[in-house]
Amino acid sequence: MGKSRRAVRSLCRSVMGIALTSASMFAGIATAAAQADPNGGPHVTTSLVGETRNIVSGRPLHLALRQQIQPGWHTYWSNPGESGLPTTIDWSLPRDFEAGPIIWPTPERFVVGPVVGYGYKEEVFLPVTIKVPAGLQPGSEITIPVRASWLVCSDICIPEDAALSISIVVGTVLEPDPQWAGAFAATRAQTPVANPFSTTVTRSGDELTLRITTGDATRLQDIKFFSADANVIEDAAAQSVAANSEGLVLTLRREKSQAPPAVLNGVLAFHDQAGGVPGAILISAPIGSAEPSPYSGLGLITALLLAFAGGIILNLMPCVLPVLSIKVFALVQHSQSTPRHTRFQGISYAAGVLSSFAIIGGSLTALRAVGAEIGWGFQLQSPIFVTLMIYLLFAVGLNLSGVFSVGGRMAGVGNTLAQRDGYGGSFFTGVLATLVATPCTAPFMAAAVGYAITQPWYVSLAVLEAIGLGLALPYLVIAFSPGARSLLPKPGIWMLQLKELLAFPVYGTAVWLAYVLSQQAGGSGIATALAGLVLIAFAAWLYEAICLGDIRWRNFGVGLSALAVVGALSLVFLIRDEGSPNDPSVTAGEGIKWQPFSQARLDALRAEGKPVFIDFTAAWCITCKVNERIALANPVVVKAFADMEVVALKADWTRQYASITRILEANGRAGVPLYLFYAGASGRGGRKQPIILPQVLTAASILQEMRED
Repeated sequence: MGKSRRAVRSLCRSVMGIALTSASMFAGIATAAAQADPNGGPHVTTSLVGETRNIVSGRPLHLALRQQIQPGWHTYWSNPGESGLPTTIDWSLPRDFEAGPIIWPTPERFVVGPVVGYGYKEEVFLPVTIKVPAGLQPGSEITIPVRASWLVCSDICIPEDAALSISIVVGTVLEPDPQWAGAFAATRAQTPVANPFSTTVTRSGDELTLRITTGDATRLQDIKFFSADANVIEDAAAQSVAANSEGLVLTLRREKSQAPPAVLNGVLAFHDQAGGVPGAILISAPIGSAEPSPYSGLGLITALLLAFAGGIILNLMPCVLPVLSIKVFALVQHSQSTPRHTRFQGISYAAGVLSSFAIIGGSLTALRAVGAEIGWGFQLQSPIFVTLMIYLLFAVGLNLSGVFSVGGRMAGVGNTLAQRDGYGGSFFTGVLATLVATPCTAPFMAAAVGYAITQPWYVSLAVLEAIGLGLALPYLVIAFSPGARSLLPKPGIWMLQLKELLAFPVYGTAVWLAYVLSQQAGGSGIATALAGLVLIAFAAWLYEAICLGDIRWRNFGVGLSALAVVGALSLVFLIRDEGSPNDPSVTAGEGIKWQPFSQARLDALRAEGKPVFIDFTAAWCITCKVNERIALANPVVVKAFADMEVVALKADWTRQYASITRILEANGRAGVPLYLFYAGASGRGGRKQPIILPQVLTAASILQEMRED
């Protein structure tokens, strides 16, 4: 019986599609027929109305297309459902005016036979925000013409259109139009709002399960989900709704004729008995698999242990190695201090690490709470932050090289440095170690961070602090262990040469960040950053040159140095992300032939049954670059890709791409690297879910996963 209904519905869709196509071809005839209707005029009467009586320079203008729809007829939403066409507005705006998209109110569900559509009846206002330029002359009149087109349906469908315009006077203060201000307010109340609740979507067979943690949902009634995208769910299928004290669970039937998208977008409409009015929220959540994953069932204790282990290993990752030079110097510097002093040095360093992880974690949680789709290492997606890090590391290198020093001279290093508290220096070293460590994701750490960002803020903070504790542990062990301290050499004049030598790994880190900046801001961004480095070098040289001079010259020199630093910081705000698309170059020569990643490309390859390997990477991810050089460039791996006809896709996360962030989250990750392998149609017993490869790749690990199918 179910197959028969689907066949009838499919036939009706085809018939409706032919009818709509024919109606569109003869739109003029249909409109003329509508105008000759015995009831008089078309089936939809339209007008262009404004929320205010006037317009003000530089202030947005709120207009709306008002549709008065005859009884028994309806127009359509942005996704019309199984048939229909959405209303469109073609604007003819004055110069420098810009029109935003239609802000669609929550639709209704219409059933005509077996065909389901989404739209509006009786009366609807379709608001649009117009960006108004500055410099308009008060008292002048602005005329805005539009042409609106829509499809109106009952038992039949008729395309209609209208040429409309509105004239509005330029004023100095916005004056609400009492005729329409109430209608705009009512429309806003019917417009879906951002989703404040934790939301997940899983796919199992032909069903999608939407879970929303709203708290007590038993008071909600008339719950319906409207997909914003066509051909994602079966519009005519019943939606199973379960409401309990924790939230909502909706079971939707997936449209089997299309490959499932990466993200479920739409509107969840409901009626709240407590508020007495309808409500709606916007839904946008990655579609995960209901199959068990490496991170399903991961509890807090396990996450804390994995985070702690990942933090310890993070000390050996390529990101952190340059900062180890500063830590080594600090350890030798304080090796002959009193036990109490050494312990406080270790505590200060750990405090710097833990404070930095708390700030990064808090920022990550806050930004995600307001809807930002970001992950671990998000700060390195900002050219401004990257430039500031280049400045900071360059200044640290200059200090280690002896170009300038803060505080006392280096004379008597064996005594003076060993006896100075320098807790601020240890704290700063911990901060720097954390900032440079964030581009890396150590083994065990990915699962912990992926778990953390899906939990309440206090759980996220606990997991991230466990990573920080692991990162600080080796320094704490030496600080609190007399036996470990006894293995360190005694301080002496030789430390001057060691200090200068250790500057070069720090310079190398600054060069690496300059490469990252070049990927984000291009040549102009690099030139601006280099100009800033010249100013910083000048400030450092001048500060050291005049620090022992006459007090008047010293004050002048310090002021000039500060001015140079301010100039360098000002240049940072001139750097702009060029915003180039996620389009990596195809590797030439004998290497793997990479193609740019897109969800559409992946869906097409999977539909063809091709094996696919995806490299989620970023220019600032050193672990990613090491994997590329050592494992992915291995001739054996390159040959295996060619022999098995594996299509290689590269998803570049150097910039903030929300689409990539959602896929990372769907696979239990909060950052890069991530490596996914989709076996071909005949591999892995037809398994559709990807295999997740280790974060630290070897040629053997890649070949093992690829050849097991």
